[in-house]
Amino acid sequence: MKKLGNTKPAAVITTVVITVISVLFGISAGSVSIPVSEIISAAGVRLFGQPLPEGMSPTTVNIIMDIRTPRVLLAFLTGAALSASGAVVQSALRNPLGSPYTLGVSSGASLGAALVIASGASFFGGFTVAAAGLAFAVVTMFITVGFSSKIDKGFESSTVVLTGMVISLFANALVNLVANLSGDKYALIFKWQTGSFSGRGWTACGILSAVLLICMAVYLRYSRELDLLSFGDEQAASMGIDPAKTRRILMIVMSLLTGTSVAFAGVIGFVDLIAPQIVRRIFGAKHSLSIPMSALVGGAFTVICDIAARTVTAPSELPAGTVTALIGAPFFAYVFFKRRRRA
Repeated sequence: MKKLGNTKPAAVITTVVITVISVLFGISAGSVSIPVSEIISAAGVRLFGQPLPEGMSPTTVNIIMDIRTPRVLLAFLTGAALSASGAVVQSALRNPLGSPYTLGVSSGASLGAALVIASGASFFGGFTVAAAGLAFAVVTMFITVGFSSKIDKGFESSTVVLTGMVISLFANALVNLVANLSGDKYALIFKWQTGSFSGRGWTACGILSAVLLICMAVYLRYSRELDLLSFGDEQAASMGIDPAKTRRILMIVMSLLTGTSVAFAGVIGFVDLIAPQIVRRIFGAKHSLSIPMSALVGGAFTVICDIAARTVTAPSELPAGTVTALIGAPFFAYVFFKRRRRA
């Protein structure tokens, strides 16, 4: 049997199966457990007009199709978007600590959402908060790239990451300031800052799905360039690639995808750091494989974290971003100190 990249096809199949199981388990788990058979029946009733099975109420169908399924799909899509972007950033910068979270893009999106929530502005109806989050994510990325270029003409990865982390801290400080001055809207801003997948609906899933597909196509279009950048800028330049230009293009696409996911789900940290690291160990560094596998692993991981957020302290609910941070922060420290020892 031929290998795909540095791994066997069995590993790819296993990853897909685990992803499907995590999504089904996410829909099943809750205050009332729902069997997988009922999930399939509800999908048949709603999507294909099949008759309602005996003993199954319309309320159950509504819970499955209008509450649980959109939530789980949004969690999966958010994790997939962030993880694929994390894989691209880490390779483009040749830095295992690079991610949309550490570059400040997530914090910038959170600041935009906080300003809209606090002001009560409504330029695009129910999508005003999401639009502001997306716009601020893109602006934050331009600020990070601009400052990094001014400080370091060579656009070194360590400069970009450090600049992003400084901007992230500053943006988080502004979010906290806005939240404390917003009075009764503090809870809404806090919920956004810590991430949540509840109550977003099918529209959010549809928009994020479209943006994810487009951005993934761009990522895969640049997979060869990312492969060459892994060997260094000189090697990439000798093959006719402009490293700085390639990085800027990928950073802009990353900010669009990250901003869209944060705009609907809030800040979900560290999944964009964890999933790409795991994938590279299992599947190798070939980006035509590692990017889609990072999306699957990150999506499944986020769904599992959301299950924990809903069930560990039931009937109350933990913020999804809190669960990913509890797992991701120690992982970040491990990667950082391991890199320092090697250096």
